[in-house]
Amino acid sequence: MGSIFRSEEMSLCQLFLSSEAAYNCVSELGEIGLVQFRDLNPDVNAFQRKFVHEVRRCDEMERQLRYLEKEMLKDNVHIVDTGENPEAPQPREMVDLEATFEKLENELREVNANAVTLKKNSLELTELKHVLNATKLFFTEHEGPSSLRLEQRDAEPNSSITQNLLPAEEGKGPVQLGFVAGVTRRERMPMFERMLWRVCRGNVFVRQAEILEPLEDPVTEEEVHKVVFLIFFQGEKLKNKVKKICDGCRATTYPCPESQQERQEMGQGVRGRLDDLTVVLNQTTDHRHRVLAAAAKHLRTWFIKVRKIKAIYHALNMLNLDVTNKCLIAECWIPVSDLGRIQDGLRKGTEKSGSSVQPILNTIKPTMMPPTFHRTNKFTNGFQALVNAYGVATYREINPALYTTTSFPFLFAVMFGDAGHGLIMLLFALWMVLREKALIASKMSGEIWNIFFGGRYILLMMGFFSVYTGIIYNDIFSKSFNIFGSSWHMGENATVHYLSYVEEVTLNPLYEKEYDQTPYPFGFDPIWQIAVNKIAFQNSYKMKISIIIGVVQMIFGVMLSLVNHLFFRNYVSLVFEFIPQIIFLIGLFGYLCILIFHKWIHYGCGPAFDFIHKAGCAPAVLITFINMVLFKKDEVPVPCDLWMFDGQYIIQMVLVIVCVICVPLMLFPKPLILNSRHKARKAHHDQVELMSDTSHAHGTEEEFELSEVFIEQAIHTIEYVLGSVSHTASYLRLWALSLAHGQLSEVLWNMVLKIGLSQTSLLGSIMLYFLFAAWAALTISILVLMEGLSAFLHTLRLHWVEFQSKFYKGEGYAFTPLTFKHIISGDEEEG
Repeated sequence: MGSIFRSEEMSLCQLFLSSEAAYNCVSELGEIGLVQFRDLNPDVNAFQRKFVHEVRRCDEMERQLRYLEKEMLKDNVHIVDTGENPEAPQPREMVDLEATFEKLENELREVNANAVTLKKNSLELTELKHVLNATKLFFTEHEGPSSLRLEQRDAEPNSSITQNLLPAEEGKGPVQLGFVAGVTRRERMPMFERMLWRVCRGNVFVRQAEILEPLEDPVTEEEVHKVVFLIFFQGEKLKNKVKKICDGCRATTYPCPESQQERQEMGQGVRGRLDDLTVVLNQTTDHRHRVLAAAAKHLRTWFIKVRKIKAIYHALNMLNLDVTNKCLIAECWIPVSDLGRIQDGLRKGTEKSGSSVQPILNTIKPTMMPPTFHRTNKFTNGFQALVNAYGVATYREINPALYTTTSFPFLFAVMFGDAGHGLIMLLFALWMVLREKALIASKMSGEIWNIFFGGRYILLMMGFFSVYTGIIYNDIFSKSFNIFGSSWHMGENATVHYLSYVEEVTLNPLYEKEYDQTPYPFGFDPIWQIAVNKIAFQNSYKMKISIIIGVVQMIFGVMLSLVNHLFFRNYVSLVFEFIPQIIFLIGLFGYLCILIFHKWIHYGCGPAFDFIHKAGCAPAVLITFINMVLFKKDEVPVPCDLWMFDGQYIIQMVLVIVCVICVPLMLFPKPLILNSRHKARKAHHDQVELMSDTSHAHGTEEEFELSEVFIEQAIHTIEYVLGSVSHTASYLRLWALSLAHGQLSEVLWNMVLKIGLSQTSLLGSIMLYFLFAAWAALTISILVLMEGLSAFLHTLRLHWVEFQSKFYKGEGYAFTPLTFKHIISGDEEEG
């Protein structure tokens, strides 16, 4: 409890480690995870530090491991996670690890290169097979290409091609044509044809056939669609042009025999070679899979070992090396309560290294503010993260996270008060809490999921409190539960039969009671659900409750500043900040809350109240408060009393005057007292210098400027005075969002689900099925997620601004020790 209440006490220690034991000692400190090293070489470049070579070796090993992991994921090889936490390897073991990783990488790269070569050969043979098959189809009607006669119907789409290739004179026999066969991508074929047409001026004839199944690219492993083409031409000149165009358009050409028999023989040879390549490729793939499967058993352990080594050398680079090169000097922050554990870890590291020189740990006086360290568990960690998002607590000041664990979900629930929606949130959070070990082991990724899972206990508390406030409001999916029966009496005509078909009634407390009635046992009476004046009643109730909750929380925040002043022995701030602040806040806004309670208790309907305390004479609390500040009196009807109690005017005048006096008390005394103390310290310092006959420069003393201190104090005073008004009004968001959430829920019920429930036919039942799905989807997406996020952000603002500003500075920095915990959980250690 002490650590979450305020930061643990930190000690700045100087550590002397022998060179042979430094690695093992730092390794043990990393396992403990409670030592934050200070960088004693801030001006030294990262590439000029002593252990930069070892860090680079670790970077290279990490690269090799990431390459292995990438290949495993590509082949869907399961990476074994045994949960083992191996110790950091000794420096001499780095050589064995490097050799193992290099061997695996080289073997895998060689296997991959062989596989790519085999796939390229397989692709070429496959394309050649398709070329031979397509050529066989093209030449089916002819004995050979040498006797091919082009006819008019073959010259599609351009008949001029055929006209150019036909013999110029009759009786001289058919034209002898040559051809080129090849394969190109399907998307390149139109461009390829246009290029042939334009360069060859229409003197070529192109036939094409698409390869039905896609072919795998051996380099990118993408599936591509290709087309087999045959280009017919006459003469060597056109042949050279065609081949150059094929090369330029990245089309692959293949040799194709002219005779059918030669093509058949070549096809048989191609199929035989393809079968052999398939066997070899399968063996290569199996060997690759075996290598990856063997490495997958140790991959996580290797990652942990390498990252631990890297973290250790990063820490060693922060240390100073003495002139003898036999000792490393470190400065580090350590929690005072853990100094014994640290010393035990240092002894264990020294014994492991075999060194006879014991490490020396000395406590030194710090010249800077220590880091802030709060020990948290899985429940308080999320709330601490909310506070740290605003600012890390100044060293040893009160930590708001302790109170946020209760106040945050409660204020959220006041705005989100619906038992049905809260139950959805509660069940979702409860599922994450009960299955947290399985969910952590599954390593589900995604930024949104990580946010929900990290705040599962926050969601659990928000859901629980929302169910509670929903029961108080008697609001469950915009409906009410009539558990105890209504306590209202509205006359003889207001029977159960009457209320069964009347959708709306007006509740009036002026009805005389014919029998003894007791208040509804818990929360709102369910009859308010059908009351016309429901919103007017709930607005008044929720608005006043919001003011009361806000003032109570702000007063509590000011009281926490008293604890800070007493702990730091800042008695000047206690007298001239805390006392005027608490008087100002209670004198104005605390008195406003007292008026609200007084009105609730002493004004009402029925025979228990006299005439001047009937509802018609009840004064407006807000108007009364404004008149109090303005020293103004309003006129009231003759039978009613202007004042709520005797001596009210005198009390209000005294409170306002006292609150006005508090403003200069907050503004002037503190800067003047600090200036007087500074002058006294300066005079004492000068006297000591004269007596010791030494001359020290005053520059080492803390500078003090009265004008700056006075301006800062004036800003704080104005901020507090004006903030007390604006912050009190800011708590009205509790009322506004609660009203908006309830109205939006009611609109969604009436506009969606009520339509289906009002149907009595078979078609209405089918409609209800789809309307319920739409209502459920809108409820979760809008009312739970979007409205929940809105209420969450408003609650966050109330804590950061209205509550924490009363006592929390948040000017510290977090304690970031060297720890291997993040490495074990799968996150990389930051260097």
